[in-house]
Amino acid sequence: MIMQISVAEQRRERRDPAAGEVWLTLEGGSPVELVGRLLDSSQSGFRASHKCTTLSTGQRVRFRHNKRSGNALVMWNRILNQHTESGFLVLDE
Repeated sequence: MIMQISVAEQRRERRDPAAGEVWLTLEGGSPVELVGRLLDSSQSGFRASHKCTTLSTGQRVRFRHNKRSGNALVMWNRILNQHTESGFLVLDE
């Protein structure tokens, strides 16, 4: 017997589908720049797909995509077969 569990949507903001490239610069000793794909965005953050498997939750990055640019924190990562998806919280500065 297979059990199905329903999980209620807990997001507080609407997410809008997005497309295009996103540039991420990992801050630290020697900055590393990644190019990924923007998946969706909201008022306070965005989700992106990229090839980096070493991005850490809580890590600070600089970002640029077709909707905005600035600094963000990595909130979560999901490592899949061919890519990684990450959620970012945009920092107000």
